[in-house]
Amino acid sequence: MRILGIDCGSRVTGYGLIDTDGTRHRLVEAGVIETKATDPFAQRLYQIGARLREVVSAHQPDEAAVEDTFTAVNARSALKLTHVRGVAMFVCAEAGLSVGEYSPAQVKLALAGNGRAEKQQVEWMTRALLGLSEPIQSLDASDAVAVAICHATQRPVSANR
Repeated sequence: MRILGIDCGSRVTGYGLIDTDGTRHRLVEAGVIETKATDPFAQRLYQIGARLREVVSAHQPDEAAVEDTFTAVNARSALKLTHVRGVAMFVCAEAGLSVGEYSPAQVKLALAGNGRAEKQQVEWMTRALLGLSEPIQSLDASDAVAVAICHATQRPVSANR
């Protein structure tokens, strides 16, 4: 099964694709979609959606997973993040993918065994689970791969067959 993980951000959105049988995972691709803070927000949302469509079209995932919006101190930032999340979920639904949603704490717990793990701990565990000798290009891409691995391990057992 191929899973697309997405770590939403209004400036940098990470994505990661893994092939998995539910216990063993292999990295297919990981990257980021960067937008310019000076561009109008609607244009940035469009760029994120267009690039995610390209990723879905090129890699044909079976399912997707998106990190839930965390409660931010800045309400404006949280709203922007929610818009990006909506675009990501729309693109996935448009492609016919079921979409899992996981809180940051769920992702951290699934990978590092601690719902309050630091980003670097999650990145290290992601690398270890995938058997990678080098880090993934950015923490945003690594977080997206972690979301995909979380989905692979958290989905119902019957769905893994």
